[in-house]
Amino acid sequence: MDTHIPEHHPLRQLFGSLAEKVFVEKLGWSDFKVTEYVSTLLVDFTRSDQLYRIKNSRGDSVEAVAELLYESEVTQEAGSFAREREVHRHIGDFTLFMAGLFPEYLKRIKTAGLIYHKDFLIDYIKTGKRSYGMVAEFGDGPEAADPQSSPPLFRKLAENFELCVLGLGFIRGDLERLQDRRYQQARRLLN
Repeated sequence: MDTHIPEHHPLRQLFGSLAEKVFVEKLGWSDFKVTEYVSTLLVDFTRSDQLYRIKNSRGDSVEAVAELLYESEVTQEAGSFAREREVHRHIGDFTLFMAGLFPEYLKRIKTAGLIYHKDFLIDYIKTGKRSYGMVAEFGDGPEAADPQSSPPLFRKLAENFELCVLGLGFIRGDLERLQDRRYQQARRLLN
């Protein structure tokens, strides 16, 4: 089954315009590569199979950051740099997504009376920054060799992780406003 969402799908257009608006207007950061990456991340993670795409050696989805960190260690020991990079990129993506769009989830993990979640002791911000930094060390791909693209995308994401989390929080707010019935009524009146 093809899980790719087409290039001109309305969801891509929505997330693309929201990311650009938020990062440029609210955060004052007009970096097309970053906004494109963030909007693509949002589109990809609308599908749970992408949100939990990393599999362990048994083929089970790895759902906790603690387990993802373990998986990165296993692949490092096996000498699979491509796999280690993939896992660290996913850790960065997952922590960014959860911290930006679902901060109440992270708060619930930390404030639960009992330690019930594997990520109880994981700091999503520090872990995400570290993972994106490691991906940058592995190289960003073809653009990393281009001296004009300094610093590379994943280095920017690592260095500005908190700003990206804030941007996703603004995007969440915009999405909530778009769903508000009063907003929809006012929009119909203006059209």
